[in-house]
Parts: sequence; C-alpha cells; structure tokens
Amino acid sequence: MAIVEEVKQVCETALAEIAEATDTAALDAVRVAVVGKSGTLTAYLRSMGQVAPEERAEVGKTVNAVREEIEAALEARKAELSAAELAAKIEADALDITLPGRAQQVGTRHLISRITDEIAEIFLGIGYTVVSGTEVETDYYNFEALNTPADHPARGLQDTFYVVDRSGDIAAVKGESDVLLRTQTSGVQAHVMEEQKPPIYIIAPGKVYRRDVADPSHLPQFNQVEGLVVDKGITFGDLKGTLEYFVKQMFGEDRKTRLRPHFFPFTEPSAEADISCGICHGEGCRFCKGTGWVEVLGCGMVDPNVFAYAGIDPEVYSGFAFGMGVERIACLKYNVPDLRMLLEGDMRFLRQF
Repeated sequence: MAIVEEVKQVCETALAEIAEATDTAALDAVRVAVVGKSGTLTAYLRSMGQVAPEERAEVGKTVNAVREEIEAALEARKAELSAAELAAKIEADALDITLPGRAQQVGTRHLISRITDEIAEIFLGIGYTVVSGTEVETDYYNFEALNTPADHPARGLQDTFYVVDRSGDIAAVKGESDVLLRTQTSGVQAHVMEEQKPPIYIIAPGKVYRRDVADPSHLPQFNQVEGLVVDKGITFGDLKGTLEYFVKQMFGEDRKTRLRPHFFPFTEPSAEADISCGICHGEGCRFCKGTGWVEVLGCGMVDPNVFAYAGIDPEVYSGFAFGMGVERIACLKYNVPDLRMLLEGDMRFLRQF
C-alpha cells in the first residue's frame, strides 16, 4: 500500500532530523513540521476519509504507531538537549573561586557637604555658633529687615521664586506675607538679632534659590554660608582679620586676601573679598582672567538700619557680616572650572575628592 510506505518514509525522515537537531529550538521546529496541527503526519490522519475502506485500518494503525515512535524520539532527544544546554549555561556562569574578590566601593560624603562642614569647623574653632533657618521665607526677613528697598531688582519676579497660592496667583500671596524661597541665608541674621541679645557670633549654612540660568559660575539652587558678628567695639579691622584667618585655614597659608569696595544694602561700608589665584599664584592666568585674584565672598559692616529693624542700638553695638557660596569655595579650593560639575553626579569626577 503506497500510503503506508509514505508514512514510514515520513517516520524515517523525522527520526533523522530529530537525531540531527543541535538545540531545543531546532527540535521544536521538527515537532511542529511533523506532528503539529499542520504537520505532515497529522495531514494523513485528517485525510483518512479519502482512504479506501479496506485500507483504512492498516493506514490508521501505521500512522498511530509512527506518531508514537516520533513523539518518543522527540521526548528523548529533548531531554538530552536540555541537559546539555543546562550544563553549558552552568559552565558559562560558573565562578572561579580561585580569583581574587572585587572590593566593594565605599561611599563618601559629597564634596559640597564636606566643604560646608569644613567651613563650619573653622568658625566653630574661633567661637562661632552654627544656626539654621527655613528655606521658605517671607519678604520681610529676606529683604526688608536687611535694608533692601522695595524697588531693588532682587525683589522682582525675574530674580526671586515667589510662592503662589493654588490658583497660581502671586498677587494673592504678595501683600501680607510675600512668601518666597530665600535668595540668601542673610535672613537668618535678622531672625537671630530679633531673638538673641548681643554678643552674637554665628554662621548660617543652607540652601538658597535664585532665578539664574545654570552656567559655569551660576546655579539656580546652591549652598551659602552667612556669617554675622555683633558686639561692642567691632571694627572693619576685625572683619579683615577674620576673613584672612578663614582664607588661610581653607586654602593654605600662602594665599593672600584683598578687599575691594562694593555695595550691599545691609552692610556699610561693603566689600568683596578676593584671594590670590591658586593656579598662577598671583601671576595672572586664564582662570583669574589675568588679574592674579579671584572673588571669594561678599562682606561689610552691618548697616545701622539693619540694627534698627532688630531693635539693637547702633550707638552701643557694631558688627560685620559676610556671605559665601559653598560650591564656589569648593571650586576655588580644587581649581574646578565649572560649578555644574559638582551636581552632574559623574562618579569619575567626584571620586577625585
């Protein structure tokens, strides 16, 4: 019978392909081609109605026997291939216990936190106290109590983040409290002078916010340290001596300091403090723009009007204040050319410090 011979030939071909399959994917392809829903052997079972009645029994018996033989061969070969694939995977994933172990990376404090602590330690060592304030402040303490007039540019929407109500209406907030994200930690000194009688020797580190576009020398959010001294007989010479001490402690004994006249609403007289360039040592280079000096902080004697807001008699007490950006101090100490590098999270850069 021709059909029986065809079925036996299908069996021989299938068994050969099963034996030649090199992985379970190839083996599954053979299974689908032979005994799947559209397989060659399944086609014989579906066409039994077309086989002559006297041949059906023999054809059906042969097809079923061949199917059982092929399925048994498939299972046996699958077991062999699965075992081989598992053994190969185990070998590929095996660990060589004779190799030296990999040391776990030990984390360190971020450079900004370390510099903040270093600044605090310097001033704690000469009798200052560290105080803190809220990052959400009122217009009064951030500006008015610091002698900043209402028409000062810093109080405009283009420079300050004002807190809005749920409707997004700034005008609904401005008027009574003028809530904002503080632009400086100087507001802490206004709180302290209201709450504490002189003598006052404090520093106030913390985050501040300004509507600046991030560039090599500006950030919209950065860390600042405000310093304030209020006592009897405080002079500009005390300010200069304090800053010179800080600069030498932070940057080294060879660094020089100079003060340039400037203007700040809450100090009079005011100055900007420069330090000698750490790259060219005062000779002039690209980092210091050929001047031999780089700006480090702003400072000055506390304006008598600021004392008046706090209820301190300027005829009895005098004082000085200074403010510095922590990121700027870090960049100047380690000659980093771009403030943004401190915040990008590049571990290759941060592990240097």
